[in-house]
Amino acid sequence: MKKRFALLLSLVLVMGLLAACGGNNTNQGSNATKEGSNNAAGTEGENKDIKIALVLPEEIGVNPFYELMDEGLKQAGEEFGVTVKTIQSSDVSAFEQNFRTTVADGYDLIITATFNAEDVLRKIAAENPELPLAIIDQVIPDVPNVRSVAFIENEASFLLGAAAGLITESNVVGNVVAIEGALMDKFTIGFKKGLAHTNPDAKVLVSYVGSFTDTAKAKELAKVQHSQGADFIAGMSAVGDFGVFEAAKEDGFYTSGQDVDRTVLDPEHVILSQIKNVDTVTYNTVKDFVNGEFEFGEFYYGLADDGVGLTFVTRESESPLSDAIGEENLAKLKEIAEGIKNGTIDASITGE
Repeated sequence: MKKRFALLLSLVLVMGLLAACGGNNTNQGSNATKEGSNNAAGTEGENKDIKIALVLPEEIGVNPFYELMDEGLKQAGEEFGVTVKTIQSSDVSAFEQNFRTTVADGYDLIITATFNAEDVLRKIAAENPELPLAIIDQVIPDVPNVRSVAFIENEASFLLGAAAGLITESNVVGNVVAIEGALMDKFTIGFKKGLAHTNPDAKVLVSYVGSFTDTAKAKELAKVQHSQGADFIAGMSAVGDFGVFEAAKEDGFYTSGQDVDRTVLDPEHVILSQIKNVDTVTYNTVKDFVNGEFEFGEFYYGLADDGVGLTFVTRESESPLSDAIGEENLAKLKEIAEGIKNGTIDASITGE
């Protein structure tokens, strides 16, 4: 991953997508604040003695985001010959206990994820200043033994908005968003900029669920947006997105999901997904540790790093390409993706 120095305002987010959001709301590129490094391994023969744990603040079944992390960890463990283990937690108290048990068990690197883990990770890091730690999908600044890995979601949401601009026939599209605030601006502002890039005549309706898990409210809001003319409505409410999908199937509009490929649920209506390749990031975290290239500080994954993307455009899907998108529009979206990667298209949300 290409590294550039990133100077960021300290941003501690206490709310976010249910295991879906975190990190920084500006487009800083795949940068790292290099505050130190850990030379974990010398030769391949030594790898079998390395123990790496993934301690999750929730159970894997709650969100596929965590399932992807587990897959990335296992792939890295197999390829690099290290011992890996995933520990799930039923609640916050169990998470802290699991984390402390993992420390006591002598793991060489412990990885966790999302804003839900921040408070516990800060305590563990302070109590074990020599222990390398990593958190994915959340930035924790000023902790010297923590590697924070976040995503440049606005690049993918720009791409999703650009797709919506090409797809819509009514020139009205919608966003059903979990909560209002800076955390979700990476999604809504990025989407709005992408929409304007391909269709400046289109407008976007934005509704807030007030929760990451309220499928009924998300469904209701999606139906209201559709009644106001929206023919494409992007789900941005984590578990609530399932309500949006239900509304799309019942009322006959197009929609999209987040984090993982949701098109497989209903390819006729869920025609896109803004994806976050957390499996890749988890794999690379282990890879860097094993290769002695593990650095502390802040790292950001965008389109150029295969950290974020859009189904069909940057990642293949098991689902067929919807006719609503079509090959011609797909080609346009791939050009836009390349423009974001090489900097000729500005997908940042700074100053918005």
